[in-house]
Amino acid sequence: MSPILISFLVLFAFVLIVVIMLVKTYNRLVILRNQFHNAFSQIDIQLKRRYDLIPNLVETAKAFMKYERDTLEAVIAARNQAATACASAAINPSDGRALGQLAQAEGQLRGVMGRLFAVSEAYPDLKANGNMMQLTEELTSTENRVTFARQAYNDAVTAFNNVRDAFPTNIIAGMFSFHKASLFEISVPEERETVRVSF
Repeated sequence: MSPILISFLVLFAFVLIVVIMLVKTYNRLVILRNQFHNAFSQIDIQLKRRYDLIPNLVETAKAFMKYERDTLEAVIAARNQAATACASAAINPSDGRALGQLAQAEGQLRGVMGRLFAVSEAYPDLKANGNMMQLTEELTSTENRVTFARQAYNDAVTAFNNVRDAFPTNIIAGMFSFHKASLFEISVPEERETVRVSF
């Protein structure tokens, strides 16, 4: 074999290896990105379930809590704001700003829900109402699912970011605009407290 042919074969083999590495790395990033997008969709499902339960809870409470109109309206307003933020974040779970707005809206919702449950303690008939008890149990169950879904999402984001930031994947990620994903974190200490539901 001539030296030119050998050089060509070596160069061809090198380029082939680089292309194969590039394709495998790109595909791995796509798979990991899709996994954390899917993980966010699980959060979205559980949050929508909770958003659907809240108006029923407020309607049930409204019959007993005639003098707590401001609290009930605050719950509905916070629920609507959180639902809007969730819809925004669902469009692109990679958008850290949208995810931050969702976390903030969720924190506000948790705060007014806590206030609703605190105020409802003064209404024994409400606490004994079967519909209210069922709704609060469903809400508690949904809160647990939301927590689990957030954990799964953050695990998927961490796996994506770890691969994305490692060398030489970080070069390929930069070439193809795989941006770092944001964790779904609760940043305000009061928001870390679980809403207490007791009837």
